[in-house]
Amino acid sequence: MAKLHAVALARLRGRLAPGVALLVAGGGLELGLVALGGLRGGVTGAAAGWTAAIAVEGAVMVPLIRRALRQSPAPRQPPGDGLVRRVLMVTPRYHPFTGGIETHVHELAARLAARGIQVCVLTTDPTGRLPRREVAGGVEIRRCPAWGWLGDVALAPSLPGALAAEDCDMVHLQGVHTLVAPLALLALRGRTVPLVVTFHSGGHTSRLRSALRPLQWRALRPGLTAADGMVAVSEFEATLFARALGVLRARITVIPNGFELPPSTEPPDPDPDASPLLVSIGRLERYKGHHRVIGALGTVLRAHPRAQLQVVGTGPYERPLRRLAADLAVADRVRFASFPPGERGELRSLLERADLVALLSEYEAHPVAAAEAAGLGRRVLVADNSGLRELADRGLATAVSLRRSDQEVGQAMVDLLGRPAPPRPEALASWDACADRHVELYRCASSC
Repeated sequence: MAKLHAVALARLRGRLAPGVALLVAGGGLELGLVALGGLRGGVTGAAAGWTAAIAVEGAVMVPLIRRALRQSPAPRQPPGDGLVRRVLMVTPRYHPFTGGIETHVHELAARLAARGIQVCVLTTDPTGRLPRREVAGGVEIRRCPAWGWLGDVALAPSLPGALAAEDCDMVHLQGVHTLVAPLALLALRGRTVPLVVTFHSGGHTSRLRSALRPLQWRALRPGLTAADGMVAVSEFEATLFARALGVLRARITVIPNGFELPPSTEPPDPDPDASPLLVSIGRLERYKGHHRVIGALGTVLRAHPRAQLQVVGTGPYERPLRRLAADLAVADRVRFASFPPGERGELRSLLERADLVALLSEYEAHPVAAAEAAGLGRRVLVADNSGLRELADRGLATAVSLRRSDQEVGQAMVDLLGRPAPPRPEALASWDACADRHVELYRCASSC
């Protein structure tokens, strides 16, 4: 990741050749250390060699990136009337992809457009199959080709040029965990347009990626702290980034996600073959914790022999989850389903039938799916960490430590199923309220 940052940096600063040289040198270093480690220690040695190479590259590249971001930026445009008429949202991925950031940007952009603000979403397309330009729901979408083999890292070499060509009076950078953030921040150095950044931190299956994120935030600190507005989606995330960036907590505005599902598309009649019905929701990645729910299912089945688990989501971890269910002899009680953005009514129908909804993720800045389930009056079990703990503190969920054994997690589910279903909360944050808060923030960022 570090050397790819350097290539983007060199290209943006007009020195592509040195950037390519750094890329080749970094690749050679990785190949050499991986080969050496593999000869001496097999797979474990190869992994150690690659980790060492990344550490060396990071030590070299991070100072270069920070130095570039510290260079005196162009002055901001003078305050005008405070009205924001066109917003450019820069985000790693957008609909039809699914996920927390994708949902947030989609819901916010649509509501800003409904309020008379022109919105253009600048994003990446790692598949190469989506339209480069289109208008959907009153929102203009512009997609830049990305290197799909990098997964969610989202390296899109044409993104800086596309950003520079856009005419807008506000740039809103959504997410700081991929290569889109440094590319955008570097491209904006010559612009006078105000900038708002929403962090959208999240977990990752790769422990190396998770370990490198604080390093990336530190490298991006000059660009992030120079923004006219910084937004977190939860108090937990605001505190996390205030410490990571070395800024006062008051500099970061908390604007929660909205929690709204469309009306059900079918009546919530219970399935007689599933009693109780458990739902584990989230992208199929290891860090999302579906394997903990499957591991706990045996304990639930001893108390409720007809229980069924519905795993909701898509992702690369589906096959290991199916294999785990088979190994634990619960495969006949586990089903898998996914709901594209246009089928959220079906998701609501499922949640309304659920007796318990679980999200045992290792990290969530602001768990939309769990909060939506709580808003429907469902029993919700969450991991006792990150933004998930805020749901428990508000009485919307029950928290369980991930240090507990599968049997203990299963017993927590049994205990929760033995309690009456909670009433629906009177009010949760709405996407309309989220949009209104952003309009206020844009006005302040452009005129204060």
